[in-house]
Amino acid sequence: MASMISTATCGVKAMRVEKSLEELYSVRVERNVSKERLTELGVSRWSVWKTGKCKLPWDWQVDQLVYIEEGEVRVVPEGSDRFMQFVAGDLVRYPKWFEADLYFNSPYQERYRFRAYVDD
Repeated sequence: MASMISTATCGVKAMRVEKSLEELYSVRVERNVSKERLTELGVSRWSVWKTGKCKLPWDWQVDQLVYIEEGEVRVVPEGSDRFMQFVAGDLVRYPKWFEADLYFNSPYQERYRFRAYVDD
């Protein structure tokens, strides 16, 4: 007796996966950084920068490491309609030659240092 084998076809849809802006622009972020990590990096000795509500166009001529102590910043890379958002407790590394508009909606304070090529 002959048997028939039935084959079912299944539809496969391709998904478009967008990379995060952090990945696209090589911006690194550590969230809720521990006191131990801050001590290890010497953050308390870094320079302080403050601002109030404003928009600031910025381009990084060197790598910069930033620890946000107060407030939040919305970072819109040049030519993008998407944004990254960083808040108090975040440690952010902006790469050399990155260009973006920074939006501050309330008092903001960060500690920062510029990074040399030998730092990592």
